Amino acid sequence: MSHPAPTGQPLSSAPSAPLTTPPGGAPTTPPAHGDGRRLARARWLLMGLFALTGVTFSSWLARIPAVRDALDLSTAELGGMLLVGSLGALVTVTAAGIVVQRFGSRVGIVASTVALSIGYVLMGVGPAVGSVAVLAVGIFLNGVAVALGNVPLNVESGRVERAMGRTVIPQFHAAFSIGAVTGSGLGAAAAALDVPVVVQFSAVAALAVVWRLASLRGVVLDDAPGDRRRSQPVPATGTADAGSRAAVVPGARAGRRRRIATALDSWREPRTLLIGVVIMAAALSEGSANDWLSLAVVDGFDRSEAVGGAMLGVFVGAMTVVRLLGTRLIDSFGRVAVLRASGVVSLGGLLLFGLAPTLELAAVGIVGWGFGAALAVPVGIAAASDDPLRSAGRVAVVSSFASVASLAAPPLLGLAAESMGARHALLLIGVAMVASVLLAARVAPEQPAATGAPVDAGRPEHAVLADADPDPLAALAAHGAEQAEQPALARPHARRRHRVRARAARAGAAVRARATTLHVRATGRARATTSRNGHDR
Repeated sequence: MSHPAPTGQPLSSAPSAPLTTPPGGAPTTPPAHGDGRRLARARWLLMGLFALTGVTFSSWLARIPAVRDALDLSTAELGGMLLVGSLGALVTVTAAGIVVQRFGSRVGIVASTVALSIGYVLMGVGPAVGSVAVLAVGIFLNGVAVALGNVPLNVESGRVERAMGRTVIPQFHAAFSIGAVTGSGLGAAAAALDVPVVVQFSAVAALAVVWRLASLRGVVLDDAPGDRRRSQPVPATGTADAGSRAAVVPGARAGRRRRIATALDSWREPRTLLIGVVIMAAALSEGSANDWLSLAVVDGFDRSEAVGGAMLGVFVGAMTVVRLLGTRLIDSFGRVAVLRASGVVSLGGLLLFGLAPTLELAAVGIVGWGFGAALAVPVGIAAASDDPLRSAGRVAVVSSFASVASLAAPPLLGLAAESMGARHALLLIGVAMVASVLLAARVAPEQPAATGAPVDAGRPEHAVLADADPDPLAALAAHGAEQAEQPALARPHARRRHRVRARAARAGAAVRARATTLHVRATGRARATTSRNGHDR
């Protein structure tokens, strides 16, 4: 592996603790006493990175009016600029899964940091020099950075949740919401103080680089308790004989190919695709509120811009409260029940907002809408992260559904708002909420195989994958054990692959045997002919 991740001490050197299964998540192993400090450090560092993502996401959106005025952009041109960022995220999200699967979360975070710093600086330089092209490149790179950063952060949040043995992913998304509010405040303050856009964006880029690189070492856990063993041990170079080393090298190459295939295989998993639909509905609900709620309040109730901004703050605040306090709901009632209840509450709040005759009643609907929209994305991310081996590819798939929602929703809702008004146009996303309720059963925990195999906790996930091939083709001796450790949903596919390979091997053996028989017969006939010719002479 060209980018080895620093290895750390094992998370637990004591015998494996019994598995615990919270109603809302997959089976996990409680951390040992000596692991608590490292786990708490990783959790808070990851919380900080989520908050930082919220700051970088919203601080530039708060300066959009200044960017528009500096470049004299029309509304359509500004919409096209925002669309460029969504395209950057969409074309990168699948590659982000492959990067994390192949190199690990650290490399994904570093690559995202590089793209973010360059993109943010260009977004400031573009308005300063009057170049729309520079701004477009910066917005595109910012979208690339968002996609590259979201996948490793969400993968690591799933690993922290498995290590802690209880639901914590919503708290990370609450940190993002808090960071978004903070970033909006910073942008508003910079606008009030007439801080040039290039100065603000350069400062934010420098802050992001320093913060992310300082968090890099401790934010990625070693194999967490609850992570199933994902590879067979490979003999150390110093003790393996030449034949073993020769066999390991092709296995490592096949392992790299298999990890890329694993990331892409997630696109053929029905459960993952349906979870992606749930994520898309949640992203559509949350994103539509962020884009259109304040405008809908201003136009629908003839109120000032300040009132519209306050109502958006009510929505974000309701989401943040539920994300901070709603983890116990998931642990108590399970993912499926919470997702269904969230969809119903969100739909009811949306209908009340869209049909209410007064702003006061509509505000109650906004609170319900925010309450219902809070936990859908965290629940979907947790469901996609159940299997540690496939979490990167699956998170990338469901994130691409969210990117599609952010790409398609603004122009479609804008067209609808032209004919029926923004407040009534928002009612159209109720269809997506109904779909989320109907598909809620798909987020049920994916149970691992009960093998009792020890967790290889002494090495980072991507380091383990770099040294051994999870594909049975590269390690035939380990085929049986690896099949036993696969999730229950993956076993039929593995058995089919094994049967196909066995049939191919038998067919090849039969062809070779037939060829040998024909060769023997031909040789015998040739010898008999030679003997007869000699006797005749």
